[in-house]
Amino acid sequence: MGSRQVTPWQGSNITVAGLGVSGASAARALAGLGASVTVVDGGDSEAHHARADGLRAAGISVRLGDADTLPEDTDLVVTSPGWKPGSPLFAAAAAAGVEVVGDVEIAWRLRGENAAPWLAVTGTNGKTTTTQMLASILRAAGLRTAAVGNIGTPIIDVVLGEETHDVLAVELSSYQLHWAPSVRAHSAAVLNLAPDHLDWHGTMAEYAADKGRIYEGNTVACVYNAADRATEDLVVEADVEEGCRAIGFTLGAPGPSMLGVVDGILVDRAFVADRHKNAQELAEVTDVNPPAPHNIANALAAAALARAFGVTPRAVRDGLRDFRPDAHRVAHVAEVAGITYIDDSKATNTHAAEASLAAFEPVVWIAGGLAKGATFDELVEKSAKRLRGAVLIGADRALIAEALARHAPQVPVVDLDRTDTGAMLAAVRAATGLAEPGDTVLLAPACASMDMFANYNKRGDAFADAVRELADGS
Repeated sequence: MGSRQVTPWQGSNITVAGLGVSGASAARALAGLGASVTVVDGGDSEAHHARADGLRAAGISVRLGDADTLPEDTDLVVTSPGWKPGSPLFAAAAAAGVEVVGDVEIAWRLRGENAAPWLAVTGTNGKTTTTQMLASILRAAGLRTAAVGNIGTPIIDVVLGEETHDVLAVELSSYQLHWAPSVRAHSAAVLNLAPDHLDWHGTMAEYAADKGRIYEGNTVACVYNAADRATEDLVVEADVEEGCRAIGFTLGAPGPSMLGVVDGILVDRAFVADRHKNAQELAEVTDVNPPAPHNIANALAAAALARAFGVTPRAVRDGLRDFRPDAHRVAHVAEVAGITYIDDSKATNTHAAEASLAAFEPVVWIAGGLAKGATFDELVEKSAKRLRGAVLIGADRALIAEALARHAPQVPVVDLDRTDTGAMLAAVRAATGLAEPGDTVLLAPACASMDMFANYNKRGDAFADAVRELADGS
């Protein structure tokens, strides 16, 4: 990473909000730098006490069951990403004139003068896949890199670690960006913007503003989605370094200073000589796994960031070919009796579900869960022509049923009023009953999973298990 100039926190009293992975990482790092650290968390379970004991063994104070009171003489508060800005702890910090930052901000301040630059990615959907694609491309170029931030190893651990990196692929959530005022990326991308986490941010404008922070101070490229005007607006509003360029990506033919698709080829008209006349072939659409439209957009964004860093076209192609997506992201589970079963349990909001539905036709759609305040009319209206049928599960399935009745009354709907362990098998069987050979049964819930499952991974696993049971019995 190069030489590091540590922020002088030795002897400071630092309060860390949250006992999760990022909170524990920040607490250990700051204690190691000589700070007096107190971790506060509202939880008081056995699991909380076990994690607390591990930190206490490292000389870190932990206060459980009270997340609202600011410890005396606090000089700085470091928050975990999920804590809302309106939390009483932060109100107390503001009243006391104490700064509140996140773990990403701490990591940025711990960087040395010659530290690895950051290529940063955010957006409502596709962040993790794009960041991992970017890391794969950078590795194919022979660069020492890691995918960090909102995924994988906590970014503080990477910054303080012994391993040297040439560049970091950094996924940043809107939560993290809210608490990271100083971060300045080499280049950054906002993939898309759709209503999400509004219970945390308050309004769509505030959510977008936090996403837009990723462009602040960019030095080489601000990458935006030409199909999503809001992302380009964030570039226009950003205060960037002189010479930083706006680079668009599109699923159509690209104009100058854009990347796009021509006759099944991913092409670059941004990082080429005489971009008004020339284009550089990067890869084929079939090099992208899976080649669904929204994933091709992810690949173009990753390629744009890599090209901004000077990566060759061949490395873009090889990196995309090498990339394998995480589980539960448009994952092919099986084909049974001519029906294809796709697990996109990661589609936890309407924007992600819309992208997933757009990749297949005809579809029997398995949807539902916790809506988190979402509405489904626009999603159903845009996707209605693709639907052979729908099977609804979960706590807020009635909201989807109502949208289907308004905008797709011709689509048969099975409403499953059950949350037991056999519910997903029942959903898969019901969807199979609606499907015809050549159709796709798609789990793209458009909702969070916690009403029935521990997380979206468990939901996707249950779907895959149900499909396999169906296949074994066919």
